[in-house]
Amino acid sequence: MANPELPEQARARLVTELMRARRDVGKALRIKVAEAETLARQAVQVAKLGLGERGPTWWSDGAPDYNRHMMRNTPYAQCYAALGR
Repeated sequence: MANPELPEQARARLVTELMRARRDVGKALRIKVAEAETLARQAVQVAKLGLGERGPTWWSDGAPDYNRHMMRNTPYAQCYAALGR
């Protein structure tokens, strides 16, 4: 989720950049140009960081951040296990 505190104009610009970068990743994969893919993936990263989808958390609800944890190592492990495969 994007940071809701972002000004609408900035959010819209970053979403446009993200969509362009994702299209560029797809194009690079289709034409099999590794350097173009790397550059496009870097552009995706920059846009996601700007939106707040990656990087430091922008919320401060006091809850622990379990992002980048194995599900089995979180308080949600039992619920996840019950889902089956």
